[in-house]
Amino acid sequence: MEQIWAPWRIEYIERPKESGCILCQKPKEDNDEANFILYRGQNNFIILNAFPYTPGHLMVAPYRHIANLQELTDDEGKEHLDIVKKAVKLLTEALKPAGFNIGLNIGKIAGAGIECHIHTHIVPRWQGDVNFMPVLSNTRVISEALAATYEKLKARLT
Repeated sequence: MEQIWAPWRIEYIERPKESGCILCQKPKEDNDEANFILYRGQNNFIILNAFPYTPGHLMVAPYRHIANLQELTDDEGKEHLDIVKKAVKLLTEALKPAGFNIGLNIGKIAGAGIECHIHTHIVPRWQGDVNFMPVLSNTRVISEALAATYEKLKARLT
């Protein structure tokens, strides 16, 4: 049996869990690189998912703490979709995926990990990016460090 060593994960496992809404807290901090915030619009922002399905898994979220799609104002909704489009273009240029999964999980039962703050997931996909690991061992292999992905994407934005 092969083993995958990921010693950097112990830091996350052992740290105290954050209280409050990270999609409200992180944009208020003046530390975008450490928080993996790639882009800030007037009403929405792009942040890398800290628990990605694949490298480059992004989330677009409004600054305003809302849980439902219908609560977005027209300006927030238009900008939200514009930023999703910007994120797809960025990922296409920087990481060259073969496709994307894009969507919202609204409510815990629908799979929302952060159910109190709406956000759109943008998950780049490549041929063969899903292998036997999730099926046989309930393990996901992410092929690139979050900081490395952030740097690749951030460099394309400036």
